[in-house]
Amino acid sequence: MIDGRRADSARRRDRVLKALDTMLRSNSDITVSSLARTARVDRTFLYRHRDLLQRVHAAAAAPPQEGRISAVSRASLQTDLANALERNKRLATRVRQLERRISQSLGDAAWADSGLGAPVDVDQLQQHITLLTQNIADIQGQLDERADELEAARAANRELTRALNQHE
Repeated sequence: MIDGRRADSARRRDRVLKALDTMLRSNSDITVSSLARTARVDRTFLYRHRDLLQRVHAAAAAPPQEGRISAVSRASLQTDLANALERNKRLATRVRQLERRISQSLGDAAWADSGLGAPVDVDQLQQHITLLTQNIADIQGQLDERADELEAARAANRELTRALNQHE
């Protein structure tokens, strides 16, 4: 039974080494999970065998071999991710702004269509009427002032005419 377990462990170990070699040649991203999946072993198998785990970490950290396509660094991927997340935030903010604007426009249109609010042209006309009413009140005040001045001038003329008529 012990020999059977040792043989099984040796077979899994060989599968891991072959999978690691294949992944190195094919320029695949080397992680514990991807290697375990490719070799059809459990990740704990790699963690129990420190020499295999060290090989995985060394292969993942090793610079690309001659003829191998340059691997993307983890830092550049994290930077790309941070940029993408920031762009998503900006786009989400812009979407909320546009949703608010369209909601306002649709609400205004529904309000106008419902007949509950005054139509835009009626509202403008009412504002114009209010402005004209204010102008009329101002002009009426000026007219009253001039009428008072005219009445005062007429009263002064009457007094002067009486005074002139009495001296003659």
